[in-house]
Amino acid sequence: MKLFIFLIFVVAGLSGCVTSTVEQVRESATGMSEGDAVVVLGRRNRPSQTQTELDFINCISNNMSSGANGVAVITEQDFMDALFPWFEPRTAPINTNELPGLLQQPVLAERLREISLKYLVWVEGSTRRTSQTGSLSCAATPGGGGCFGFLTWENDSNYEASVWNAHTAKTAGKISSEAAGTSYIPAVIVPIPIIARVQSSACEKLADQLKVFIQDTP
Repeated sequence: MKLFIFLIFVVAGLSGCVTSTVEQVRESATGMSEGDAVVVLGRRNRPSQTQTELDFINCISNNMSSGANGVAVITEQDFMDALFPWFEPRTAPINTNELPGLLQQPVLAERLREISLKYLVWVEGSTRRTSQTGSLSCAATPGGGGCFGFLTWENDSNYEASVWNAHTAKTAGKISSEAAGTSYIPAVIVPIPIIARVQSSACEKLADQLKVFIQDTP
């Protein structure tokens, strides 16, 4: 019995396999000076099924601001408050082709200088469950209960980040991050989830590449 409980905890700590790729296209030189800041924004055309998850945007922001080569990041909410009403969900640009005209508006450009914004990172994409097989059922009986079955599913993450120079209102390049993974829940009395951290992997890879890209470091 003790061995069985030990194995449950060991397996529960496992993660499903995740594969990920990151690609970038550079259109102009980049670089950060002391005092420069970055903001990461997601597509927010509510109500919509195509908006980028808020927790993914927060994940990128947190990862970009941490570590030895971290950069100054303005949170999405602080940016929206400082630039009200241009980037509120009801008035924010839906596509990146709307950004040049917006960033060149004199009043907005002055606000951007006031908050020392150098780059605006516009993220589009999402994580979706692409397939699911198997079944899992749980029941309670007078003598106890438990779950039985085997459930598996696949998640795919596809995100693209466009890096915009707030000073020139031009794009510096794009970085795409893709990740896929399979999760499992085998259950013989006790369900044991083995989860593939697909979105987390896509976030970490994209954030790491963005830090290198905007700082123009080898």
